[in-house]
Amino acid sequence: MSIPEATATPAAPAEMTIHRAGTTIAPGPKSVASGEFWGEVLLNSGVDGECTVTRATFAPGSITHWHTHPLGQILYAISGVGQVQRAGGDVHEIRPGDCVWFAPNERHWHGAAPHSVFIYVSIQRVQHGAYVQWLDPVAAPAAGVRKD
Repeated sequence: MSIPEATATPAAPAEMTIHRAGTTIAPGPKSVASGEFWGEVLLNSGVDGECTVTRATFAPGSITHWHTHPLGQILYAISGVGQVQRAGGDVHEIRPGDCVWFAPNERHWHGAAPHSVFIYVSIQRVQHGAYVQWLDPVAAPAAGVRKD
């Protein structure tokens, strides 16, 4: 998915809107992940305080680069096995139904475990017209993964 700038859409819809599954799936840019992934923007806004919502599918072993969100991020695991890590912390395995909160400006990455496709929904709010800041690639995820 080409993760759009939040300013691509001025505001969330003013009334109930149905987004049909699969209608906006696009391959992700190579500049934000270590491998293949696809994204579907479910809700996009450039208005401060409003949410952007994305469903992403990562190929086995593909992970995002380090990044932050100005007002934090909720990551809800839908299918497969994923991995998440905050800077300086352990790598954690997550599974369907798990929900992860990344605090505002917390440097982190997430993606698929080496042996599994991983699908999640992410929710993040806009601040000063942006909802993500992409940083450097992850050198190598830690060998030990916490499964608690």
